[in-house]
Amino acid sequence: MLKKILKSYDYSLIIVITLLCLFGLVMVYSASMVTAIQRYDYPSDFFYQKQKLNLTLSAILFVFAAFFPYKAIKSTKILLPMVGLILGGLAALFLFGKVTNNALSWFEIGARSVQPSEFAKLSVIIYLSAVYAKKQSYINEFNRGVVPPLVYLVLVCILVAIQPDFGTAAIIFAIAATIIFSSGMNLRNISKLILIGLVFLIPLVLLLQNEIFSKTRIERFTAYSNPFTDEKDSGYHLANSYYAIGSGGLKGLGLGESVQKLGYLPEPHTDFIIAVISEELGIFGVGFVLLSLAFIVLKGIFIGLRCKDPFGSLLAIGISSMIGIQSFINLGGASGVIPLTGVPLPFVSYGGSSLLQLAIATGILVNISMFVNYEEKYKKDKTAEPTPKPSIVTQNTFKFRS
Repeated sequence: MLKKILKSYDYSLIIVITLLCLFGLVMVYSASMVTAIQRYDYPSDFFYQKQKLNLTLSAILFVFAAFFPYKAIKSTKILLPMVGLILGGLAALFLFGKVTNNALSWFEIGARSVQPSEFAKLSVIIYLSAVYAKKQSYINEFNRGVVPPLVYLVLVCILVAIQPDFGTAAIIFAIAATIIFSSGMNLRNISKLILIGLVFLIPLVLLLQNEIFSKTRIERFTAYSNPFTDEKDSGYHLANSYYAIGSGGLKGLGLGESVQKLGYLPEPHTDFIIAVISEELGIFGVGFVLLSLAFIVLKGIFIGLRCKDPFGSLLAIGISSMIGIQSFINLGGASGVIPLTGVPLPFVSYGGSSLLQLAIATGILVNISMFVNYEEKYKKDKTAEPTPKPSIVTQNTFKFRS
């Protein structure tokens, strides 16, 4: 039995995640050496040592999540405490939180900092997947099947937005949208949700207009189209990112040889780590990151399509969308495709909360994959069983019921 289970794990997915994390650890060391000394007066390996500890803790959580049966997560004994803990943690920030980068987003616990909104992303994925999977028999009854799960989503988004952290709130909303789209709702109900969302969004925007349309955020939108018009002020971040990306060429300047990380490029080990990778390792380094992230996202979607369990299917799609959306926002911001939002690059950027949350999420994804492979290899009786139904995502993502 154990041998069959171990054979069912997707080791290609595990290897790619591991290699990407180790690559990120090396690049965090390279990108943060000067910043640690110049800006914080720390030892040159300060961020590297902290990220190494983060990676060790993440590995433990990943292994635990990979072996913990994902179907047990949807039980009320796990689901309800998770919801209470996340809402309580987000609310407690306003009493005990620490302001970083003009947002009240962190708890400082000894020498470590914890960002609850990172774990809120995964909690929304788990909660919506569990509830909509349970409501499949009446998923198109708007008042009973569609609306109730969204109360938690709205509360989380509001608590994150008023920190204020509009970028993370938007990511959580986008992740939830992919789960809703894949849940089996018909087009009529999705249209109703969009309309209701606009009705609630407009007053919220008016209430928070001073924060949403602050000078700094407006400059981010105006600068990204042509940062060199105000290179020393509003376009400073993106202009230096361009210099770093453009300097790398095909092979790069060499590991550790970045010029832009020497005080020119802000946050080189977090938001702009892809620019340092491009400058030092060229297109080969960037290609490795892009292909690895694409592999993880596409593999997750494929797992969701193969999974016959509605909960597992939605969970895999939600986790994959989280990684894909966050990667696009980080890479798009650093390359000038979209305005900057200050989002870490999954598995690569420095950050404990992000890495720990991703370890749990991808561990769950690996566990779902194991169950799918196990059922296909060892539980399928080709003569006695009827042809299995396609997954909920296959049935509903590409075909709306009217």
